Amino acid sequence: MEYRQLGRSGLRVPVLSFGTGTFGGKGEFFEAWGRTEVDEARRLIDICLEAGVNMFDSADIYSAGRSEEVLGEALKGRRDEVLISTKATFRSGDGPNDVGSSRFHLIDAVDKALKRLQTDRIDLFQLHGFDAMTPVEETLTTLDDLVRAGKIRYIGCSNFSGWHLMKSLAVSERHNLSRYVAHQAYYSLIGRDYEWELMPLAQDQGVGAVVWSPLGWGRLTGKIRRGQPLPETSRLHKTSGAGPQVEDEYLYTVVDALDAVAEETGKSVPQVALNWLLQRPTVSTVIVGARNEEQLRQNLDAAGWNLTLEQVAKLDAASEPAKTYPYWHQAQFTERNPFPTARLD
Repeated sequence: MEYRQLGRSGLRVPVLSFGTGTFGGKGEFFEAWGRTEVDEARRLIDICLEAGVNMFDSADIYSAGRSEEVLGEALKGRRDEVLISTKATFRSGDGPNDVGSSRFHLIDAVDKALKRLQTDRIDLFQLHGFDAMTPVEETLTTLDDLVRAGKIRYIGCSNFSGWHLMKSLAVSERHNLSRYVAHQAYYSLIGRDYEWELMPLAQDQGVGAVVWSPLGWGRLTGKIRRGQPLPETSRLHKTSGAGPQVEDEYLYTVVDALDAVAEETGKSVPQVALNWLLQRPTVSTVIVGARNEEQLRQNLDAAGWNLTLEQVAKLDAASEPAKTYPYWHQAQFTERNPFPTARLD
């Protein structure tokens, strides 16, 4: 397993990490993801550790906290072998302060997560979204206090706009506070908006991408193709409206290219899609999930090899989205303003 620096920090993380959204299965939405309980979770963690994957990602809203509980129980006796990443910000209760990134909510959320995870520290704590109702200074001083208290080791964010992240980094620098070293962001072959603003920012500021839903919300499994019905087991039946939207023809074009590269490499469609992400600038780790042992082993085989430049170019061309302003204009001035994905001679 390859390990990379997490942004501009000293922490090294595996290029693949394991997402525990399938743990618990509490509620209709998360039940569609999976219903993994402790015994099976322990086995999946065994497989991850055997492969060198030692980072596990969760969130307080995953199955209403049950995901963290299952993870904590499954990690008993081997906490020091792993890195735990979790998130908070979204509503976690009915009270007026059970949401957001206020000092009140973050301290409460971290203490509850520590209890569910049965640990004394969180290696990477990320805000699940931007809270425009709370001053950035309040949020960052709270996170800094939690770092100094030893409850958190590194901080990150998730689903931020470029200006959200840049403002936060500026406040951290101005007041000498802990800074975000990670941005957990949606990025896939059928979701490349991350490249326009967030990737150049991450490259300039040293923020590592922790990629979520790298298979496009389950669309790049190799089971969805032109002229075929949606598989019966797909989570898209119940969750498609909550995830990224993708035009059918665009999806089929990308899957056609994936099929071609998969045939050339002898790998599966999802393995190729995951490996493409591992070649992208700023990507520190890609979160993979699994309903079962077979699916996990297949996803783990996405690492340890590389697509050729020609294969990457084929996938780039098939998945290239139409740029919105000002990015289409900036793309005409690559001599002095290159996109991070451009290969410079």
